[in-house]
This record gives sequence, structure tokens and C-alpha cells, in this order.
Amino acid sequence: MNPRAAAVRAGLTRGRIEFRHNLGQAYGYVFFPTIALIVMYVLRDNTVPGTDFSLGDRAIPGILAMNLVFTGVMGLAVMLITEREDGTLLRAKATPNGVLGYLTGKVTSQAAMSIATMFIVLVPAALLFDGLRLDAVSPWLTLAWVLTLGLAATLPLGAIIGSLFTHPRNLRFATLLLMGLVAISGVFRPLDALPEWLRWVGQAFPLYWLGLGMRSAMLPDALASAEIDGSWQRLETICALGAWAVIGFAAAPAILRRMARRDSGTRARGARRAAHRERTGHRTG
Repeated sequence: MNPRAAAVRAGLTRGRIEFRHNLGQAYGYVFFPTIALIVMYVLRDNTVPGTDFSLGDRAIPGILAMNLVFTGVMGLAVMLITEREDGTLLRAKATPNGVLGYLTGKVTSQAAMSIATMFIVLVPAALLFDGLRLDAVSPWLTLAWVLTLGLAATLPLGAIIGSLFTHPRNLRFATLLLMGLVAISGVFRPLDALPEWLRWVGQAFPLYWLGLGMRSAMLPDALASAEIDGSWQRLETICALGAWAVIGFAAAPAILRRMARRDSGTRARGARRAAHRERTGHRTG
């Protein structure tokens, strides 16, 4: 077997094992979307401007898309930073194609976690909001390709962020950026309420297209009139998410390898000692 193919296969196996091991932590990823569901349920009598459709029902696909991005991107970034600190990534670098297998495993594990947490939120949402269109085969087929492309477009960003930052505390800046993107990506309200330049910024990032694709899968076709250009823009969604996926999967392994080359056993031990001192200081303080 080709060495790279063997590394990918080993990574897929590792990702499956890690997902089963970490599944119990899924509750940590569903807290904020659960709060968002409650808020949207309270606002269910408000309607999308120009329609009689519930604003709460319209927001559900966007909330699910937001949770997918946060679970995938930030979860993967935290794992990478943590395992740089404990030397796991350093050990992966020491084996042939180890970084490729390592990244494959992490992407697989976090993709599975993202999908699992999405369904944990989707089940109560389907019971609370009767405007979702989930009673036919076509919505699920659309949801399948949107999820596949959306995860491929966003998960490499988590690897890149995890490579650029050296401590989970530093991810606050990335979290703030993601929250800003949520505000301008049409998650809770159509983009028509925003200035035109902010609409263009929102459309430049994959969260908008992931949310749009999920709305096209889960909402009635008549609601497309509330979107930009009055349509679901499925072809544009495929192109935008596909472009982000290609760029991400081309850049993430290179950035991760470069970061791994800079790391060393001495640096990893220093990071572990610093983390230990910080934890000890918190306990004694």
C-alpha cells in the first residue's frame, strides 16, 4: 500500500477510536445552541420580514451551522494546542507521514463529533419548531452534501488556528472573530438588515454558505425569497464551500508540518512545565 494511503487509513481508524472515546464530552458543545433554541422558541411569533414565516423556525438551520463551525473549528484547535503541549504531535512528526495520519485522525474525530452534536440539537428543534421541512428524502440528501462540504471547508481552519496559537487561552481572539462572523452571516436574521459592505464580508466566509445550504435543505422553498438574490444559490454554495475546502486542505498540512518542525522535545517539555506551574498556581491561589 502507498505510504500516504496507509497513513490516511491509520488516521481514519484513530479518528473513529477518538470519537468513541470523546463522545461523552458532547454536552459541552450543545450548551450554547440549546440556549439559542430557547431564545428562538420565545421569539417564535416574530416573522421573517416580508413573509408570515416564523423567525425562530428560520433561525434553526443557522444555529445548527454555527454549532458545526464552533464544534469543528474550535474543538480541533484546542486539541491541537493541547497535544502540542503534551508531545503527541512531536511523536507523530517522528514517524513517516505521521503528520498526515495525525491530521486525518483529528479531522475525522472532530467531524464525527460535529455531526453528533448537530443531531443532539436537531431532535428537540424538530419537536419544538413545526416549520422545518424534514419529512421527505430530498431535504436529507441536500443536508448530506451540505454537511460534507461544510465540514470540509471549515475543519482545516481549526487545524490552522491550532497551529498558529500556542495556548488555549489565546483562542479567545479567534472565538471573538467567529462570534463576529456569526453576527454578519445571516444566522439569526436575513442579511438585508446589514449594510451592503458587511453583507459582502459575511459572504466571503464559509459560515454564511453553510447556513444558507442548511436553510435550503430544511426550510420551504418559498422562504428563499428572503435570501440574497431571492434564491438558495445552491451552485454558488457548492463553489464557495468547495473553494474553502481546497484551500484549507492544501494549507493546513503545510502549516501543521512547519509548526511541527519548529517544535522540539525541549520546547514541549518547557510548555508542559509552564502549564503545570500555571495549574499549580491556580490551585494554591
